[in-house]
Amino acid sequence: MKNTSLLGSISIETFLRTYWQKKPLLIRQAVPDMQPLLTREALFDLAAQEDVESRLINQAGNRWNMQHGPITKLPSTHKKQWTLLVQGVDLHDDKAAELLHQFRFIPDSRLDDLMISYASDQGGVGAHFDSYDVFLLQAYGQRRWRIGKQKDLSLKADMPLKILANFAPEEEFVLEPGDMLYLPPHYAHEGVALGECMTYSVGFRAPSWLELGQALLQYKEDTLELHGRYTDRGLKPTKHPAQIGDEFFEKVSTELQRVRFSKDDLHICLGEYLSSPKTSVVFDTPARAASTTQFTARLNKKGIKLHRKTRMLYRGRYVFINGESFLVAGKDLACLKVLADHRLLKPNALIHASTDLIDSLHHWYKQGWLADPVN
Repeated sequence: MKNTSLLGSISIETFLRTYWQKKPLLIRQAVPDMQPLLTREALFDLAAQEDVESRLINQAGNRWNMQHGPITKLPSTHKKQWTLLVQGVDLHDDKAAELLHQFRFIPDSRLDDLMISYASDQGGVGAHFDSYDVFLLQAYGQRRWRIGKQKDLSLKADMPLKILANFAPEEEFVLEPGDMLYLPPHYAHEGVALGECMTYSVGFRAPSWLELGQALLQYKEDTLELHGRYTDRGLKPTKHPAQIGDEFFEKVSTELQRVRFSKDDLHICLGEYLSSPKTSVVFDTPARAASTTQFTARLNKKGIKLHRKTRMLYRGRYVFINGESFLVAGKDLACLKVLADHRLLKPNALIHASTDLIDSLHHWYKQGWLADPVN
């Protein structure tokens, strides 16, 4: 199995076995004849929107400045050493979403977003490292990358950015449009624009154990059931009123140890956590929603697809979509797995679906989670 459009002559299996989370890989012309998916002006317009995460970074010598979006005023493109970072472009542009989906040989539970970095001449964000894997695809112009596997990850003090204090590059590459560089987590790198350029960064999710633990505790808090109340019939007088007594402690300890995390708890918590959209995501609902009957006729005729902002996962009999979980079985489950894996269902795929599934799909459509089957 090969993916010549992204990994050149290297198979996906070879890439995952030899490079993934181990060492860098430079792929010349990963996307031949690469053209920017968005114009410079379209990217600038995105950065000005309230529901788009963006940052403007200016450098002047050793001084750095960072401004968070929405960004309505940008420096002249002729001014050197500034960078605009726009996160989650795949949420707002179909072509960007299609490009991100080419990386779905990595599970959706790990795939995060497509960020576009626009830089004027000599622009960059300093030498740094990421805590996750990243593919850096050059879309326009040239960028020089210096990279190094270093143990010293200490940062410069009093900086608005996480810039390495003692960067020691080992290799250097100049990327042309269509070239792509893969870097594993914590691999130090510095990119500098050689003239005006745009770079697409495909990032991956790597939640900390603390984040996942907090998500599990939050889920358990919402579903916790402990019945009854503390009682102490037969209580005897105490000579030490400020002391937490042994009997009180042991009763509380016994009851609270009833709190357990089952595998079902973990399935649901993990699925809801990983499928939750980012806080900035807003879904547009249909201006005139089709009725259930109209909706069913349309999806049988035209099929249906997930909206580009929708996250959908599954595990076992559980299906997760945009932070919600559903227990599904039989043919309905098979249909939803196809929808999650391929992000679309072909016409007539739901002819034998249950009324419950049709009702759920109709509800998701009205929430804006599905693309209107009319389109």
